[in-house]
Amino acid sequence: MTGARMFALALTGVAAMALIGGCSSATQSAPASPSGAGGGSITVFAAASLKSAFTEIGEQFKTDNPGSSVEFSFAGSSDLVTQLTQGADADVFASADTRNMDKAVSADLVEGGPVNFATNTLTIAVAPGNPKGIKTFADLAKPDTSVVVCAPPVPCGGATEKVEKATGVTLSPVSEETSVTDVLGKVTSGQADAGLVYVTDAAGAGDKVSSIAFPEAAQAVNTYPIAALKQSKHADLAHRFVDLVTGEAGQKALAKAGFAKP
Repeated sequence: MTGARMFALALTGVAAMALIGGCSSATQSAPASPSGAGGGSITVFAAASLKSAFTEIGEQFKTDNPGSSVEFSFAGSSDLVTQLTQGADADVFASADTRNMDKAVSADLVEGGPVNFATNTLTIAVAPGNPKGIKTFADLAKPDTSVVVCAPPVPCGGATEKVEKATGVTLSPVSEETSVTDVLGKVTSGQADAGLVYVTDAAGAGDKVSSIAFPEAAQAVNTYPIAALKQSKHADLAHRFVDLVTGEAGQKALAKAGFAKP
């Protein structure tokens, strides 16, 4: 074999080895996609009274779904459903009453059917120590007592109206707020003597308020439904969040916040 031919064969061998090595390197450098790896972010429209419980549930959701995240928009349920019917982008809707969820269903926004996941009851929130000496729902109608309530379209406002009808007591509130957290804020800031809020909100306020239970509240218990929305770009994640809320972990967080079973 001539020297020229031996040199040519050597070059061919080197080129082949380089090609094999390159292919092997490319194969090794391409990471395999883990089976079932998800990712993505969902937006949850939720009643203001759910803020504490849902914030905790949101952390569990991120733990259960690595690479995924959840953003919350907390407000009065009536405001939220209005935003949704006007085209606001969201993946899940959790209402503080069935009335506003029914509006979402009627607008064909809901995927499948809503699921009831909690109930909540009104209580009277007053300044610490109850300086006005309020003991009953009827005491809220006294002329020297400034009371704040939710506006009628808001679930806590609807519940207040039911109690008024049941007791025959008509309140004259100094303001009607668009969310239960706004009512609580009026009391904690000293702008009102009393406010009708949910037991969960009063509990969450700690020593900033005193809470006065009244038996008539049992006639106006609000049921909370939740549903995934048809417009969701991450339908699987939306349904996972609903399942988490209605499952054991979610129910535990809700119970800790003071919610009762549906």
